[in-house]
Amino acid sequence: MSKIGFIGLGIMGRPMAGHLLDAGHEIITVEHGSPLPQVLADKGAQVAANPKAVAEAAEIIITMVPDTPDVELVLFGENGVVEGLKPGTLVIDMSSIAPIATQEFAKRIVDAGGEYVDAPVSGGEGGAINAALTIMVGATEEGFTRAKPVLEVMGKTITHIGGHGAGQTCKVANQIVVALTIEAVAEGLLFASKAGADVAKVRESLLGGLATSKILDVHGERMINGTFDPGFKIKLHQKDLNLALEGARSLNLSLPGTANAQQLFQACVAHGGADWDHAGILRALEQLADHSVSGK
Repeated sequence: MSKIGFIGLGIMGRPMAGHLLDAGHEIITVEHGSPLPQVLADKGAQVAANPKAVAEAAEIIITMVPDTPDVELVLFGENGVVEGLKPGTLVIDMSSIAPIATQEFAKRIVDAGGEYVDAPVSGGEGGAINAALTIMVGATEEGFTRAKPVLEVMGKTITHIGGHGAGQTCKVANQIVVALTIEAVAEGLLFASKAGADVAKVRESLLGGLATSKILDVHGERMINGTFDPGFKIKLHQKDLNLALEGARSLNLSLPGTANAQQLFQACVAHGGADWDHAGILRALEQLADHSVSGK
């Protein structure tokens, strides 16, 4: 069992750290504006003063924070991980951040004597709670081999995509597909509802055909019920689509569906929905249609 520094105990990070504790690993973390969750304290998680102190105490560091600047601050800011990094320490970033910045972070950690793995996840809060996340890995072969037993505690499908940054590239592609599928489900259910059909029965029928998907299953139910507690927040999916659109510009790609989904998310934010679950994209479409699927 390992001493693992886990930095980032949000909606996803809390259950992920809990699974590691249940598996017998030690967890050392830091408090960012809120106390250590009681459920993790009860399982024996420890608190250090800062990321540097976490690195000094741990053999493996896992970061699970919102955005690229947050990862940079944790790793390389004042009293950051790199200041306490021991030779051979494995640093696993499970956040969803920019692929190019990831390559730069990997080089800096390797130059400091560590091993870097980018391992963003898909599966949302449910996947984190059930240890069923899909994990997309960018690493050397050695880094992947070292990280895999730890990742298997938190995830169900672990795929080595390629070198540093490849995991993050895969995650951006994932977020494009997820956003467009959520939009498609929202449009389909809105059409059915406006036409007077029973949307619950429409969803039930679609789940048995080619249109079936996990998003139709999970988020379709959210849309029918009109409940948009996260989940995965719209503002975080916006961040991921920004990465997609910035990358597309640098690659001279046109991603019209992605751009449209981003505009619908922006409409949600304009109506106070930055913290809605991303299934709340339906509300932007409902505004355009002057019709509510749930009747709320």
